[in-house]
Amino acid sequence: MPFEEQLRQWLEECGALLTGHFLLTSGLHSDKYVEKFRLLERPNLVSKVCAEIVRRFEGEKIDAVLGPAVGGIILAFETARQLGCRYLFAETENGQRVLRRGFSIQQGERVLLVEDVVTTGGSVKATLDLALSNGAEVVGVVVLVDRGETPLQLPVRTEILLRLPLQTFQPESCPLCRQGVPLERRGSKR
Repeated sequence: MPFEEQLRQWLEECGALLTGHFLLTSGLHSDKYVEKFRLLERPNLVSKVCAEIVRRFEGEKIDAVLGPAVGGIILAFETARQLGCRYLFAETENGQRVLRRGFSIQQGERVLLVEDVVTTGGSVKATLDLALSNGAEVVGVVVLVDRGETPLQLPVRTEILLRLPLQTFQPESCPLCRQGVPLERRGSKR
């Protein structure tokens, strides 16, 4: 079975694919939501997902794996563990992605960036900018699920493990809001 199909099956089995009325991190609304932590709470599946990431970057020299907080932390840690390199994560501070807690990137360090779920790609782009501004040579970006209506476009090698385009709505034109369907605020940015 192709990995994309396997990943979708795991997400379905874990109850990670939800239907309702959701506020996404991007500020958009959607009738579908990917609750990635139903997958990320299962170390055996995280290990398999990260083995696929490692396979895709086989032969590349990677010094560190960087993930944006929160879900990217889990993927970065396990990917780095399997690669035998260090991991670090980026946090948001005053609206900007930053390295804290003593993390740093050295000039020319080869960094692989991993992210859990993207819609518009704002978080992953900000994390990519952070890595580049710290002198990293970004080997590539891996995204667990790209739920955007249009595929994520980045100026570096980008591997999408599962394309799952979901319909999104601007809040002012959301049909679910007009129907009075309660809006769920999930995730870390409430």
